[in-house]
Amino acid sequence: MGDEESGNQVQQSETSKSSCSPFLRYNSPIVQVILIGVVCFCCPGMFNALSGMGGGGQLNHTASNNSLTALYTTFSIFGILGGAIYNILGPHLTLLAGCSTYVLYTSSLLYYNHHHHQAFAILSGALLGVGAGLLWAAQGAIMTSYPPTNRKGTYISIFWSIFNMGGVIGGLIPFILNYHRSEAASVNDGTYIGFMCFMSAGTLLSLSILPACKVVRDDGSRCTSMLYSNLSTECVEVRKLFSNWKVLLMVPAAWSSNFFYPYQFNDVNGALFNLRTRGLNSVFYWGAQMLGSVGIGYVMDFSFERRRVRGLVGVVVVGVLGTVIWGGALANQLRYSSNDLPEKLDFKYSGFAGPFVLYFSFGLLDAMFQSLVYWVIGALADDSEILSRYSGLFKGIQSAGIAVAWQVDEHKVCLMSQLIVNWVLTTISYPLLFILVMFAVKDE
Repeated sequence: MGDEESGNQVQQSETSKSSCSPFLRYNSPIVQVILIGVVCFCCPGMFNALSGMGGGGQLNHTASNNSLTALYTTFSIFGILGGAIYNILGPHLTLLAGCSTYVLYTSSLLYYNHHHHQAFAILSGALLGVGAGLLWAAQGAIMTSYPPTNRKGTYISIFWSIFNMGGVIGGLIPFILNYHRSEAASVNDGTYIGFMCFMSAGTLLSLSILPACKVVRDDGSRCTSMLYSNLSTECVEVRKLFSNWKVLLMVPAAWSSNFFYPYQFNDVNGALFNLRTRGLNSVFYWGAQMLGSVGIGYVMDFSFERRRVRGLVGVVVVGVLGTVIWGGALANQLRYSSNDLPEKLDFKYSGFAGPFVLYFSFGLLDAMFQSLVYWVIGALADDSEILSRYSGLFKGIQSAGIAVAWQVDEHKVCLMSQLIVNWVLTTISYPLLFILVMFAVKDE
């Protein structure tokens, strides 16, 4: 009798805790998603701002391109393994190890500013690939498994908005510090030091993330019943992913979802604008991502009553918008080539508006496309362990794609050819995502 009363008291206590306002509970999904958003704001958000300036802020893109190739090569491996590592180690060690590599990478660019030796940048890029694989696998598990089923689009948009605020603020740093250096080649030391301060703060904040078994939704359910997995289980489960038809349908979307970054960052922003204007463009590029994630989040959660219909509508919306934006990119690309670059544009003078709107639209589309894919991943399961593997594989394939893309750009492939490949790759992914939603996403 005493044991029964004790059990009832524990259950009542748990119910009482979960019935509190989610913003008052540290172990609520919304608080944890906000925290992981702030961590990504400080680390990959700042990294995105740095990359978005073209060449990592350097005039000569060679060192940056080679380090990013090393980064995404190791990222492709540890992205796939990251979900398994997260399930074994939990969020604290996984995120701490991942975030610390962002500080190291930025310090290598600061070193390159003075010594122009590529070795440190390439090595730190490879280590960042390991760390990024761990961080993004953890992030994917948290963002797709912690939220309630009917609000995953909203939670993804909240995360994406906070994360990309890092890119907005990160873009302001070089814009302000280099405002009077309109003809400068590379960003100054203070720019890199500012990025490193944010990344260090994010590394420390990663220790505040709770494991899935301690996160309680408003209905009292937990994200997973297991505390940690083990090596043998994860090896078996990761191997199964490569024969999972749902995962295979996501491969083109994963490969193409970052493949366009070298073209957008180096061959549009880097090629057409001067230094301070590139920083300003980065502010609006990542700001557009915030708008895009909110817009697609609304479509995925509130547009129709049935979840499968919302998913299908989301694929169509992103597909149509993507076609329009890449069509605009084609019109822009017809005006120049790698051997015939126009005079650098400055935001104060004429000719800035058209390419600026295009670059802004690129950011809008990027957020909508990736948020859509994450929503589809989150709709395939509801358990943190499963979704960490799905998310890790998505990031691994994504990283393999962008590793190839950086070398494509480094080898001076014709800009028109790069544009066409980017457009075709993203277009192929839309009908496959449509089929995946049609047959794999359930209304309940």
